Amino acid sequence: MIVSTTKNNNNICINLEGELDQSVASKLRTQLDDYLLNTQAKNVIFNLDKLKFMDSTGIGLIMGRYKKLNAKKIAVFITNPNKQIDKVLTISGIYKIIPKI
Repeated sequence: MIVSTTKNNNNICINLEGELDQSVASKLRTQLDDYLLNTQAKNVIFNLDKLKFMDSTGIGLIMGRYKKLNAKKIAVFITNPNKQIDKVLTISGIYKIIPKI
């Protein structure tokens, strides 16, 4: 799993590349929490265009970050999921909480 971030005005884009499953979720959770803890951004966007696979662990990871960011009044969005990941996210109902842009 490769994670990179980009900042643009009030937005932070978290770019996920590779596979998001139980084997990387714990380390990624800690890494993202440390990074996002003191953010002054108004929006956080999870860019999934290079993510090849995600299971329910990934949904939990995104929802956990959403809850923490929402408590700080920071909006969260998802963008560019591939067809398979989009299906997983749609079935989970996550788009009712975190909009896809």
